[in-house]
Amino acid sequence: MSAVQLGQHAPATHLIVHLSDTHFLGDRALLYGTIDTDSTVYRALAQLDRSGLRPDALVITGDVADRGEDQAYRRVRDIVESAAAAWGAHVIWVMGNHDKREPFRTELLREPTSATSDEPIDRVTMVNGLRIIAIDTSVPGYHHGELSPAQLDWLARELREPAPNGTVLALHHPPVPTPLALMSVLELREQSRLADVVRGSDIRGILGGHLHYSTHGLFAGIPVSVAAATCYTMDLSAPERELTGVDGGQSLALVHVYADQVVHSAVPIGDFAAATHFPAAYLDVIEGLPPEERAEKFSRHSS
Repeated sequence: MSAVQLGQHAPATHLIVHLSDTHFLGDRALLYGTIDTDSTVYRALAQLDRSGLRPDALVITGDVADRGEDQAYRRVRDIVESAAAAWGAHVIWVMGNHDKREPFRTELLREPTSATSDEPIDRVTMVNGLRIIAIDTSVPGYHHGELSPAQLDWLARELREPAPNGTVLALHHPPVPTPLALMSVLELREQSRLADVVRGSDIRGILGGHLHYSTHGLFAGIPVSVAAATCYTMDLSAPERELTGVDGGQSLALVHVYADQVVHSAVPIGDFAAATHFPAAYLDVIEGLPPEERAEKFSRHSS
């Protein structure tokens, strides 16, 4: 982050890394026999580490394990938590339709087995005054999403008291339309009931997954950002009416929370050849100039 404010906006107050749909399998098996789910997550975290960014939180919006296997949960947990510990970041896990609640609790959250192990997994995490609410939209045995009246009542109670820096809501099934007809069957149902709860609240952004492609929308006046999956992505340019997942286009999202807005940025996962490059030393020069000289040095066409 720049040491000098070069533009109109002060630096972000919080940085969230948003990952989704890791779909790990037990024994490091390949997803659909072809996709190495582990390597993409490793690459994503390595990219972040190289960048020098130090996020306040990592939010993983569901479908953590493809079949809900204990070993898959332990493996992805250790990979993500190791990176988060090095950065001093919180980790927020969100239930998805492929996840299973009991191993999600015991293996990811390290909670003991109890009589309530199959209840929805809804959690609140405070991150330096920013409230992150993870709510469980999964339906055991199905791939579509739902929120029970009890969950909506719980969410309404949580939102009665605004958080110092506002709230981010994280869920798996995003409340936005999709152009993929088959995915519409698997959407979050009765979204109007959720809208009634969140409208007018201090929720500043909604983070989702499930769709396996990056997209954005507006729900009850709140921006929605969907992170593309780290495992495989849906091809929106496939022939109409077909549903095709491809091993390409994987990305993560950076969520910069500013005092007056939240900005979501998609980051492709992978190593790519540089087409142009300004080193950090050049930024040092720009920061050292008076404001009127910065435009001459970097904004003027002839510069």
